[in-house]
Amino acid sequence: MKYLDEFRDGRLAQGLAARIQREIEPDRRYALMEFCGGHTHAICRYGIEDLLPAEVRLIHGPGCPVCVLPGGRLQAAIDLVEREPVILCSYGDLLRVPGAQGDTLLKAKARGADVRMVYSVSDALEIARAHPDRPVAFFAIGFETTTPPTAVVLRQARREGLGNFSVYCNHVLTPPALRALLATLPPPSSSSATIGKEEGPGEKGHIDGFIGPAHVSTVIGTRAYEFVAAEYRRPLVIAGFEPLDVLQSILMLVRQINAGEVRVENEYTRAVGAEGNRKAQQLMEEVFEIRPSFEWRGLGELPDSALAIRPEFADWDAERRFVVPSIQASDHKACACAEVLRGVKRPEECKVFATACTPDHPLGSCMVSAEGACAAHYHYGRFRQAVAS
Repeated sequence: MKYLDEFRDGRLAQGLAARIQREIEPDRRYALMEFCGGHTHAICRYGIEDLLPAEVRLIHGPGCPVCVLPGGRLQAAIDLVEREPVILCSYGDLLRVPGAQGDTLLKAKARGADVRMVYSVSDALEIARAHPDRPVAFFAIGFETTTPPTAVVLRQARREGLGNFSVYCNHVLTPPALRALLATLPPPSSSSATIGKEEGPGEKGHIDGFIGPAHVSTVIGTRAYEFVAAEYRRPLVIAGFEPLDVLQSILMLVRQINAGEVRVENEYTRAVGAEGNRKAQQLMEEVFEIRPSFEWRGLGELPDSALAIRPEFADWDAERRFVVPSIQASDHKACACAEVLRGVKRPEECKVFATACTPDHPLGSCMVSAEGACAAHYHYGRFRQAVAS
């Protein structure tokens, strides 16, 4: 299949791994964070870490929208659907994410709440059309990738005058999360002789460079990341999701670090441009506005990091139509999801990983989501290899 099979060639992967090995400088350490959960799953699925030299360490980042959603926002949705005669439409993985004291939308459904799994926001709109006598709310989450479809449906609902449809908006933005991570790190040395050798804060130390997200970047473009290099002097390479994409991006980062360079590069040129998708950006700007502050699991309250529905679409905003309280909900005390999202712990370093916390009985969101780091390590057996070694 074009743009898939040719990026999964095992022989080429071995060749790229050998080139990375040749270009590694033995007195350096290369700590590289893949921001996106899709990259985390590709890394685990294809065993990319097994191909890398010991000097290269991959760190999982917070690019999983289900994982970073705080428990309080989820619990507010549970309270809404149990208090109001509303049909709450949600993606499947959200049904099993724990809210306050382990409560979930799936448990609320078992108690009688009308919670329905959908595959897209358009499915929720169809449900609203089919039930004009019932209020229907869509639980919207995701980074910039899934935000434009929500904007399209909100415009359609207004165009049709579909008064029983609304959106509970939890869309978040990638650059502010990257900025929050970078703000916790000390500035790297300007000397190419010491880049990749500093020690930084956190249980796992420094981050020398970033593998930038693929799908998000098709929307926001490469220019959106220029602050990473200009202000925080870290290289960033936008990469596709296939194994050769990831390996090539690691090679590009290694070369930048060796040369003491800090630039934004684009490995995923077949899909990502400098300006991104302007039509999608215009849709987002028309329907949404920046929230002054929003809580992220693992990162806390981040300014200007999420979207709210504009007043012009207030009739389709669930937070304006219903009473949606602000709820504080703590994660399970034994769960290290917050540390995993910040990159200071690996999933297998959580004391309940693969024991009390499994995909069948998740204690934290990182074990639930299709993009969660814990789910990736569990499904592809990475932790079993680590224990065996």
